Amino acid sequence: MTIFSTDRILVTHAGSLPRPPDVRDMVMAKSRGQPYDEGQLARRLDDAVADVVRKQMQSGIDSVNDGELSKSNFTDYVRVRLSGYETRPASTQRRLEITARDSTKFATYFEANPRARFPGAPTIPVCVAPLKYVGHADLQQDIDRFKAALEGEKVAEAFLPANTPGTIEHWMANEHYKDDEEFVYAIADAMHDEYKAITDSGLLLQIDDPDLPDGWNCLPRMSVAEYRKYAIMRADALNHALRGIPRERVRLHVCWGSFHGPHHDDIPLKDIIDIIFRVRAGSYSIEASNPCHEHEWNVFEKAKLPKESTLVPGVIGHCTDFIEHPDLVAERLVRYARLVGRENVLAGTDCGIGSRVGHESICWAKFEAMAEGARRASKILWARGASAGAGAARKPAAKRKAAKPAKTAKRAKAGKRGAAPRRAPARKAARGKARRR
Repeated sequence: MTIFSTDRILVTHAGSLPRPPDVRDMVMAKSRGQPYDEGQLARRLDDAVADVVRKQMQSGIDSVNDGELSKSNFTDYVRVRLSGYETRPASTQRRLEITARDSTKFATYFEANPRARFPGAPTIPVCVAPLKYVGHADLQQDIDRFKAALEGEKVAEAFLPANTPGTIEHWMANEHYKDDEEFVYAIADAMHDEYKAITDSGLLLQIDDPDLPDGWNCLPRMSVAEYRKYAIMRADALNHALRGIPRERVRLHVCWGSFHGPHHDDIPLKDIIDIIFRVRAGSYSIEASNPCHEHEWNVFEKAKLPKESTLVPGVIGHCTDFIEHPDLVAERLVRYARLVGRENVLAGTDCGIGSRVGHESICWAKFEAMAEGARRASKILWARGASAGAGAARKPAAKRKAAKPAKTAKRAKAGKRGAAPRRAPARKAARGKARRR
């Protein structure tokens, strides 16, 4: 179920977290079809996922994930979970290149600062037969490993990310389906298996859809009107992939590509916010803290959050290794809360920052700053006499679903014995109120 910030601002993030070097090396070897020790990888992932769950909780994160540690990255992992394509040699660029629009103005910048495109020899998957989902075993391992790491822990929410048809289309070419729409819907049909398995397991499904904003960057000749038509078809295909899944079991994450570069011509949020809200989700995570997009909080002066949903604005980001000050985080959260209602806001990140900042210590320090900023915002928003915000009028707080921490059988037994599990001292005061819901 969608969780709401019923008595304080809850804290989450967009997905990717720091990977231990040995785990990263084995995961990349697997994704490239190179030799690796399957048993050793499984053992190391078991330990690493358990560790990353603990670190999230110690950093103040309420809605946690597995750090995407088993994946080569947030999108390319899909290569080993689909069949119906063949791999061919390619240039160093993807089929749709995210820097295409910026490159028209800043060609010399990209010549001087070439982006790392592919780990190893560049290849492109080309669809030559009906696409099918074949990643059931890998996915089940991810689910089982994450749930084992959660056993005995108490969190407000647990989620697993998955990629979208529109983003997969960025790097897979089509020689089988008659047109782009049939191709994208075929990807949607295949990915439905992954989405349904995640929600059937009891976990929240986070749909990572940078394509919705950053497809604009890939297609520099399109006008806004043309791009809206392009994006609407792909949003509808995503809804097709989500068929039969309750919207409250889905969080949508969108961003403008997250690469370190100019982002001079990112499409404005105001031009696509209605398409973002077109996706059937219970929560919307939107990049919002970097210099290109922080000002777009004002979009929500007019744009109305869908009923019974939450907004997760990015209040810390990956565009710099500067650690955001908690007061700045609090200011950002209070601003959004006063527009859409304090109960409808969670603190989030612009994108997955695990591999996008200079060192893993920066990631965890940013999380701690975000959690502290959420605590400071909560003091302001829940101070005596404080208004709940404009959005709260749509449904009284008393009728909202509270964020009830997931409780495992192991934890329940410990509680009956009267022995509370060992917790990080720094988290006790911060998390105590949320636990008593």
